Amino acid sequence: MRKNIKITAAAAATAALAFGLTACGTSSDPASKSETGAKADTSKALVVAASPTPHADILNFVKKNLAAKAGLKLEVKEFTDYVLPNTATENGQVDANFFQHVPYLDDFNKKNNTHIVAVANVHLEPLGLYSKKVKDLKDIKAGQTIAVPNDTTNEGRALQLLAAHGLITVKDGVGTNAKLSDITDKKGLEFKELEAATVPRALNDVDAAVINGNYAIEAKLQPAKDALVLEKAEDNPYANILAVKAGNEKDARVQKLVKLLHSDEVKKFIEDTYQGSVVPAFGPVAKS
Repeated sequence: MRKNIKITAAAAATAALAFGLTACGTSSDPASKSETGAKADTSKALVVAASPTPHADILNFVKKNLAAKAGLKLEVKEFTDYVLPNTATENGQVDANFFQHVPYLDDFNKKNNTHIVAVANVHLEPLGLYSKKVKDLKDIKAGQTIAVPNDTTNEGRALQLLAAHGLITVKDGVGTNAKLSDITDKKGLEFKELEAATVPRALNDVDAAVINGNYAIEAKLQPAKDALVLEKAEDNPYANILAVKAGNEKDARVQKLVKLLHSDEVKKFIEDTYQGSVVPAFGPVAKS
C-alpha cells in the first residue's frame, strides 16, 4: 500500500502553526539547522516533499522498485504549490524536497531568509507556450492575451521564451529576471500574470499561455506534442533538483536517494513515461 500523503496548502499551513514554526521564524544563521544532518538515524524514513507530477511519480518509482534493495525507507509528501515544500524543509517537517530549479531556489532563499541548498539535478521540464485557440505560433497576433507565471524566475523564463521566438522584445541583460516592465516591444500583445499552478486553467480564457512542464502534464497536456514552442534542453539552467536544508547534504539517506535518482532505471522510467515532455538531467548542479 502506498504511503503517499497529499498535502494541501491549508493543511500544511495548519501543520506549520501546530509546530509553532514558520520560515520567517527560523534563525538566519545557517548553523541553526534541523538535527537531520550527517548524524541522521538512517533507520528512519527519508521524508521528501514533492510536486505530484512528475516529481512524486519519479520518487514513487524509486520507492516501489529501488529503495528497499538500497536500504532506504522513503516517504513522499505531495504539495500542490511552490512555497510550502521549502518552508517545510526549512522547518524540519520534511527532510528534503523535489519540485524546483536553482534560479527559483536562489530567489526563494533571498526573499524568505531560508537556507535550502541543491543536492543534485534530476530532470528538466521544458517550459512551453500552449493555446486552445491558435494552431501555430504565427497565428498569435496583436490584441491577443498571453498568460504567464507570476513568480519571479518563471515569469522571466517565460518572457525569454517568448522573446526567443519573436513575440516580444526585452531589455538587454535582464536575463531570467525579466519582468513585464522590461518588455521593450509587446507587439500589441496583452499579458495576464497568474500563479504558476493556475495557468493551465486559464487556457480557455486567454489566447495562449506559458505553462511549467509539471503543470502542463497534470493538465493532461503533452508538452512534446501540444506546445506551440518548447524550451531547448541543451545548456538549460532549469533542471529540477533534490534540495535539503543547509547542513543536511551528507545525510546518508539523502546520498542514497541521489544515487537512485541518477540510476539507469530512473533514466529509463523518465524517458519511457514522459516521451520527451520530461528529460533526464543528471549533470552537476548549477552554481548558486
